[in-house]
Amino acid sequence: MTRITNILIFMLILTPCPVFSYSNTFVPSTGKTLLLIGQDRDTIARYVNATGNTPAGTMLYTSIQDVKGLEEPIEYGSGPEDGNALLQNYPNSVVQVGLYMVDGLNGTISGTYDTNLRVLARWIKKADRPVYLRIGYEFDNPSNHYDPLQYKQAFRYVVDFLRNEGVTNAAYVWHSECADRPGQWMDWYPGDDYVDWFGASMFSTEQIPIASNFLKIARKHKKAFMICESSPWGMYTTQGKIDWFKHIFKFIKDRNVEAFCYIDSNWDAMPMYQGQHIGDARLEENDEIRDLWLNEIDQDRYLKASGDIF
Repeated sequence: MTRITNILIFMLILTPCPVFSYSNTFVPSTGKTLLLIGQDRDTIARYVNATGNTPAGTMLYTSIQDVKGLEEPIEYGSGPEDGNALLQNYPNSVVQVGLYMVDGLNGTISGTYDTNLRVLARWIKKADRPVYLRIGYEFDNPSNHYDPLQYKQAFRYVVDFLRNEGVTNAAYVWHSECADRPGQWMDWYPGDDYVDWFGASMFSTEQIPIASNFLKIARKHKKAFMICESSPWGMYTTQGKIDWFKHIFKFIKDRNVEAFCYIDSNWDAMPMYQGQHIGDARLEENDEIRDLWLNEIDQDRYLKASGDIF
């Protein structure tokens, strides 16, 4: 048995009530929120060094076309993706993986990327901890141009493939941009048997009403909810960022959000985002914002790295 299986069995024996809620796929206890930090190896290391806090989870990206960034580091223009380094440096943290699939749906369904999926399966099993896999993240983002039917087929194909490869420590996340199109979300839905978590991007407080509606659908389907990517985009004032954080923290508390991933990056310094005027979201660069953050995450709600998160 793996270390994760032993831990789960031990907790189930000693705990009179269910350890997890909803789909029982690595969901924290009611009233708890997994705290994750992204989105690259160096950013996460700076965050840990600056705050003295190791998050409950880390974050990285790879693609169905090449699965780079897992076994060896790769630079896409937004910081080094280095899955092995995250596993080694943060042994008591879960991992959230964004699986890029733009222009790869047909190849996935036809089996073109089966070799890559085997690499992904081996890496997830090697992680020996919960891995939250965002398959074709931001399925409703127009720039990704995901055909709903093909997207659903590809999502199911990936899940079935990994299950057949013996992956038991993955939770499958259905991640919406949550910018618009609330009436069309379910056109992309792969089904309850394939989706473990609903997820949303949160870069503007204007997304909160939209994300709230998406969360209601998650609860209807008895699924947990994750803020998969978040950062105060387009804000260059301290007060603007503080207001963003306060609204996000309130949303997490009021809606009992089970996982929250913050991207602690200087967006304007990244080659990938040059000229987009997104801003600098690093907590450690502003004492007032850093203190607000630390006071919030010091609450019992927020889970940090631990050998017994699950």
